[in-house]
Amino acid sequence: MDEPPGLESRRARGCLGAAGPKTSGRTAGAPAAAWTRFSAWLECVCVVTFDLELGQALELVYPSGFQLTDKEKSSICYLSFPDSHSGCLGDTQFSFRMRQCGGQRSPWHADDRQYNSEAPVSLQREPAHYFGYVYFRQVKDNSVKRGYFQKSLVLVSRLPFVRLFQALLSLMAPEYFDKLVPCLEAVCNEIDQWPAPVPGRTLNLPVMGVVIQVRIPSRVDKPDSSPPQQLDQENLLPAPVVLTSVYELDLFRCFRPVLTHVQTLWELMLLGEPLVVLAPSPDVSSEMVLALTSCLQPLKFCCDFRPYFTIHDSEFKEFTTRTQAPPNVVLGVTNPFFIKTLQHWPHILRVGEPKMSGDLPKQVKLKKPSRLKTLDTKPGLYTSYTAHLHRDKALLKRLFKGVQKKRSSDAQSVLLRRYLLELTHSFIIPLEHYMASLMPLQKSISPWKTPPQIRPFSQDDFLRSLEHAGPQLTCILKGDWLGLYRQFFKSPHFDGWYRQRHRDMTQKLEALHLEAICEANIESWMRDKSEVEVVDLVLKLREKLVRAQSHQLPVKEATLQQAQLYIEMVIRSLPKDLQAVLCPP
Repeated sequence: MDEPPGLESRRARGCLGAAGPKTSGRTAGAPAAAWTRFSAWLECVCVVTFDLELGQALELVYPSGFQLTDKEKSSICYLSFPDSHSGCLGDTQFSFRMRQCGGQRSPWHADDRQYNSEAPVSLQREPAHYFGYVYFRQVKDNSVKRGYFQKSLVLVSRLPFVRLFQALLSLMAPEYFDKLVPCLEAVCNEIDQWPAPVPGRTLNLPVMGVVIQVRIPSRVDKPDSSPPQQLDQENLLPAPVVLTSVYELDLFRCFRPVLTHVQTLWELMLLGEPLVVLAPSPDVSSEMVLALTSCLQPLKFCCDFRPYFTIHDSEFKEFTTRTQAPPNVVLGVTNPFFIKTLQHWPHILRVGEPKMSGDLPKQVKLKKPSRLKTLDTKPGLYTSYTAHLHRDKALLKRLFKGVQKKRSSDAQSVLLRRYLLELTHSFIIPLEHYMASLMPLQKSISPWKTPPQIRPFSQDDFLRSLEHAGPQLTCILKGDWLGLYRQFFKSPHFDGWYRQRHRDMTQKLEALHLEAICEANIESWMRDKSEVEVVDLVLKLREKLVRAQSHQLPVKEATLQQAQLYIEMVIRSLPKDLQAVLCPP
């Protein structure tokens, strides 16, 4: 990925080897609690090198207190180096995603929960996977037995901030390869001074004499809104490097060879279909996979995806077995061996080296999977899938015209991203409207009764509703929308969307119930109630209060305060012995 404008010229001013931490330095052996701010952004930094006897070897993990299992270390080693077939000379940046051993992160921190409650679902922290952001260098070096210097600097994080971490690596890695460990310690100490990634905030992140300015998107942002105003920069010297996004890739550059199939690929992603991206190098592979999985925003991508995958991966057998249907995974690979191993997968996208500028590259063709037999298979989308929606010729015309007029890739990406966003919205809005109709009316919520249940989702009722409230209201595309919805109901994305919406609506019901209790005359209710019923009310109110305070219920601060006052008032009305039980000293 290209560096942000001004990054190269400002880097010289931030000589990392000479820089020291701004506060008393934290050593690599410091307890994990000492790295609280650092861990809000990164899990750890790894250095992977090539050893003649061992192959890829983990040279360093920083902070050293961060624990990785042997399986995780092995995965990081293999995923941090390009496949031997790639022949990447010079510097290469790419990314990977790997499963955490032992399931979900434990403990799940309160900060994680707060961030996830405020961030868009597509940018939430990963609970059971690590992202790896890699800066790999391979250059000739006669002082090394093998004749080449080969090393990777890897940032391991749970945040999908590919743009931010690649920009950070473009600063860190060249300095690290020159000055080694002292350089890494200084940068990690600087990151440990950064403010937390709070959704909706614009943040200044100082590192190596440069200030990177970013805005973390928020769940309440309007879709496709213009970038926020920059912070007051009068006191910032040097002037900050502004990243317009922490996560958005150059979508047009990624999709240049497959523009004629963008809608088909969007449908395959929407339906959670297994797809292999066979690319010439890990940077092309990882960017294409991330571009594909971003097509569904603002929907959360609920399937597994691996931007870069190798034959050494611990899940190789799981993904390549022919004894069962391929899993719902988008897999990025570079080794031609996968053509044979994954031949039974229903959709394979073969892409060539990217063309950086000039005329539009030859568009890959749609081909039957049976044509995928040889190792020198030509670029193409190998699938038997027939798109449900008609191709939007107007979109292609605008994009192709933009190429002829030398329109910038950024401008083309904005156009393409807006189109995919509107397409996803047109598909989801009818589902949202129908789901909202299943919510009980607010007047049916009584403070002294269990909140009413959300009505069940009926696929048949929903499909009937499309005649008057379908995607045709917001989208001019013709085609078999009903068939697309029927297929969508079978996909992991419908299950993920429905569970999230049902969870949100249940929490809203609980919040409305808490508000109803706080607005009711609790003293009047208590007059004819037994002590058991009153104690039960206290316990339930406390439970709701705990959930609300941990950002699990959408309630106002005034409601929380009122609930706390009610709890105290109710407890005071009870006998002293019960008060002592409910409020021990």
